[in-house]
Amino acid sequence: MTSAENTAPGEYAHPVVPDTSRPDVVLVGGGVMSATLAALLGIVAPHWSITLFEAGDRVAAESSDGWNNAGTGHSALCELNYTPAGADGTVDPTKAISINEQFQLSRQFWSHLVRTGLTDTPKHFITPVPHISFVHGTEGQAYMRARHAALTASPLFAELELTTSQDELAQWVPLMMEGRDPQQPVAATRSTAGTDVDFGSLTRLLLDQATARGVAVHTGTSVQGLERTTDGRWKVSARHHASGEEFTVNAGFVFVGAGGGALPLLQRAEIPEIKGFGGFPVSGLFLRSTNEALAARHQAKVYGQAAVGAPPMSVPHLDLRLIEGKQSLLFGPYAGFSPKFLKAGSWLDLPKSVRLGNIGSMLGVARTQTALTRYLIGQVLQRPSDRIEALEEFVPTADGDDWEMIHAGQRVQVIKQDDKGRGVLQFGTELVVGGEGSIAGLLGASPGASTAVAAMLDLLRRCFPDRHAEWEPLLREAIPSYGRKLSEDPALFAEVREETTRTLELTGPVELAGAR
Repeated sequence: MTSAENTAPGEYAHPVVPDTSRPDVVLVGGGVMSATLAALLGIVAPHWSITLFEAGDRVAAESSDGWNNAGTGHSALCELNYTPAGADGTVDPTKAISINEQFQLSRQFWSHLVRTGLTDTPKHFITPVPHISFVHGTEGQAYMRARHAALTASPLFAELELTTSQDELAQWVPLMMEGRDPQQPVAATRSTAGTDVDFGSLTRLLLDQATARGVAVHTGTSVQGLERTTDGRWKVSARHHASGEEFTVNAGFVFVGAGGGALPLLQRAEIPEIKGFGGFPVSGLFLRSTNEALAARHQAKVYGQAAVGAPPMSVPHLDLRLIEGKQSLLFGPYAGFSPKFLKAGSWLDLPKSVRLGNIGSMLGVARTQTALTRYLIGQVLQRPSDRIEALEEFVPTADGDDWEMIHAGQRVQVIKQDDKGRGVLQFGTELVVGGEGSIAGLLGASPGASTAVAAMLDLLRRCFPDRHAEWEPLLREAIPSYGRKLSEDPALFAEVREETTRTLELTGPVELAGAR
């Protein structure tokens, strides 16, 4: 099959797909996960034939789109929900170290791709932006000191700065300190190694490169069904929306990276591994300001603490965003509710996902997640003035006229059974592998895109164990720390950080490439 002809950024031509097509790999969904897997396969299996189907008219239009996420390169430099404190006040850095390790894999792989011609400037998708954690109150100060001590014991966080000075914070984040009570106790940490990532631009770059080497990308094409054939391959039924053409392809391996649409497709595949899994959709809402004067006074991403009893998804943050050559600010998130699993999904997505195999899990979560239920109800009932009041906790002088509410996409939180068969709500991502490794799908949300490389490396290991020894040297050439822990090897960490910082141009003040 010939590759699709690229017509515009994110849009691809639609050559007829014959029913006799037998690609080695079918990728379902045109987001950053599928694009990352295509790039990795281009290294380890460059002769494999790959076909990608995206239901939307362009790739990266759902959760990977620049405006549908906060653009944080999630590396646990500022996200307080990754560093919980125990009853005695001790902070556990384990999850933060794990998340940072995964983001370092992404940095290394992106650096390799830039060196080999992904883009003329990495600023089309990644820009250095300081990551700051901010709290107030004496208890907040105590927590921040404990967190700083726990994190800086690891070489991954050794350069994390701590301050309890309002004067110093006025230098770091002037917009947040103007008009603040000078007697309010505050504390913050800052890392200048933080980044803003435009995952939409990154996805389009990855898929442009993929089509150039022969990957067939079909937008406006929905996968309707997945059926295992007697020879162990997969019959993939699809439909092209504009022409109404229906066709099937026969794939050796299928990856379902369709965001919120992954759960229904894995259910249609009828793999036993999906039994017990459900999804809980949450709408992401943000206040956005395109006032460049405000953005010039907030050159950082600042994360605070979630309210007592609120879920991790509610952690408030004020983010500098760099999209299409312009700076703007996002504040949120605020949650809404819709039964859709995608922004372009159906109102029947949630009820259709309920099956005999997962109804117990979903009812179990309904019984136990009362805090989440209260939180969502409160968010849905919020007035515009309530949302501005929440913003004023970060920006005391905020003017509502400078901000607009935007719908930043759907997130489907994973519901699964624990070891005791009880339904639990899981925040994060889950790779589901079935069919003896012939099919895999990714469920869940944050940190998602930031750790796409780690997730897809895990997929290669689990789905192709017989090829792993052959592929490992190739992967290590692109990702030097693959198979090793940077937190346990300070010399290697210093080496890869220096290289990725240089190649990805992650030094100096915030600068933008031209719009792409």
